[in-house]
Amino acid sequence: MGYHDPVECLELLNRLHPLNVDETHRLLSEMVPALQRNPPAPDQHLEILEAARPHVALAQSAMASRYAAHPLPPDSAENATLRSVVTLWQAMARSYGQVARTSGAEILPADRRALLAQRRIHYAGMVPLEYFRAHRALPKGTWTALHDGFCAAEALGVATTRVPDALNDIWKAQSPAEAFVAVLLVDLANPYGRSERDLGWVCRWAQRFAPYCELLGGPDGETPQPAAYGLDLGADHGLRPLGVLAPSAALRRFDGSKLAGQIQAVLKQFKQGVTPSSLGLGADCPVDASAKLLLSLYRPWGLASAGRRFPRRGTQGRAELTAGWSSIAFHVSGKPFEQPPIYATQRSLRSDISLLTFGERVTQAENPRWNENERRRAAARLGFTCEHWQVADHSVSGFRLYQDPHTQRLEHHQLVGVRPPDGEHYLLAQLSWLMYRADGVMEAGVQVLPGLPRVVAVRPFGLTGNVHEAFLEGFLLPPTPALKAESSLILPAKWFQPQRVIDVVDGGQRYQLRLTKAILRGPDFVQVSYEALESPAPGAKPGSAR
Repeated sequence: MGYHDPVECLELLNRLHPLNVDETHRLLSEMVPALQRNPPAPDQHLEILEAARPHVALAQSAMASRYAAHPLPPDSAENATLRSVVTLWQAMARSYGQVARTSGAEILPADRRALLAQRRIHYAGMVPLEYFRAHRALPKGTWTALHDGFCAAEALGVATTRVPDALNDIWKAQSPAEAFVAVLLVDLANPYGRSERDLGWVCRWAQRFAPYCELLGGPDGETPQPAAYGLDLGADHGLRPLGVLAPSAALRRFDGSKLAGQIQAVLKQFKQGVTPSSLGLGADCPVDASAKLLLSLYRPWGLASAGRRFPRRGTQGRAELTAGWSSIAFHVSGKPFEQPPIYATQRSLRSDISLLTFGERVTQAENPRWNENERRRAAARLGFTCEHWQVADHSVSGFRLYQDPHTQRLEHHQLVGVRPPDGEHYLLAQLSWLMYRADGVMEAGVQVLPGLPRVVAVRPFGLTGNVHEAFLEGFLLPPTPALKAESSLILPAKWFQPQRVIDVVDGGQRYQLRLTKAILRGPDFVQVSYEALESPAPGAKPGSAR
């Protein structure tokens, strides 16, 4: 089919079946570019594009679900799926721009100019969102295409004119500026550090909160705060701290001051029992998860301020990174985990394997920590491997690493052990974001947990625990006053219950701790504060809150 007849195109759209995703996507991917090459009259072209919008949205969402769960390597089989999805978004954006040009946008009514501008920006904005979803670096020119659409809307005087949009689930209407700001909000939300579910919520909430944000030109003589966000419409990037942007006529200041109050109001209503769905956040959003995510967005969205606590510095060198609970414990302690000697009769299978692999236990007791060569040989035998990553830069709180080829399977926010290039010891860290470059190099943001970790043996205590239950590895982090970090425990993900008591063996000392508060969570761990009940932990006072 050549897609030359507008009537036939509309009839074809009416016959599309939403469950036949591949066929629907193929037809749309053929029709939209074909209409660009041989466009009908502008009004007919627009009618077809508007009729195609719901079909495009459903098909694109279904296709994207095939790669959105994990970072997508460029050599993956689903990389072709990503390319096809991005190509259709770009074709839709260009088609609306083409209708505006062939119609003579300057002479169109204001509402028609605004509609064409909003649609163009919306679809141009879906391109970076798709790369965020796949955890892929944005190709050159992605932001430029989006900025061009916004500049065109400003030039036509319709940037703030709202038009109907049935695909906007919350407002059912949107202005070109709101479509533009929604993409900027997602970019501010650390999209490469979000799970598939959370990123979907962020994209939806960006539509919800975009009307409360503005892009302002800096008044003459005003000295902006360097940490506040700004946008250079002549550059190929999103929002940046104003302090790093050169003054120009294309510079805009991002103002989210109204949004701060909105976020505070939503959080207050959560405490009053109001559901997220009634607040326009979505029926699939539990209150606790919504509140946690919204709190993480308050600083970049509401305060419109760069949230980095410590500056990054360029660094060269190679760091070691390991994942997996037992592997991390092995490299932190420098030896395999053993059941405490006082419970030697309750050895775990892992302990027995260690005994069979490495020899008599008394030999290990005499040499509790191996040297570097012994540790590496033992790690290889046990499968506790470490991967080497190059350090791109670092700050007090973490590292930006990259690796090629990438071989480890990593998950957002999981616990890892990392040894810095100049370090002797492994530190505990959380993966804050993951992203593939176009050349296949994996980048990772690693947030280090303050304090030099120590492996301890832990198990439930009292009525909730079994006296015959084996101990597991846990990690004790000492207080770090310089970073205002109190001492804490790192435990398996599902261990935390308020006021739960656990049994701890640290070296030759045994004591009980009551868990008080969850500080940080990941898919495989929880960091908790505690208070001592019996024999105090080293450096702690009995009964002191942690």
